[in-house]
Amino acid sequence: MKTFFACFLGFAVLAAFGGWIFYAGSRIGGGWDALTPVLLYVVGGLLTVGALAGGLMWLAFYSARRGYDEPYDVNHPRGRRR
Repeated sequence: MKTFFACFLGFAVLAAFGGWIFYAGSRIGGGWDALTPVLLYVVGGLLTVGALAGGLMWLAFYSARRGYDEPYDVNHPRGRRR
């Protein structure tokens, strides 16, 4: 029960901080209207980073599933996998 309460409290604090960030962001500079000219670049950057991260994770899991990450046997003349 203590663990649940600690997790719930942590998420509540995180949500409150996120709400404060959006509130403070609307008050700084030109607010959300100042973001409009660069919104396309922000969304494009987020999609690109997400695609790159997803692709690299897919490559890591693919190589692990196919056995490419297994060590080679240095005592075998052709360096076969164990």
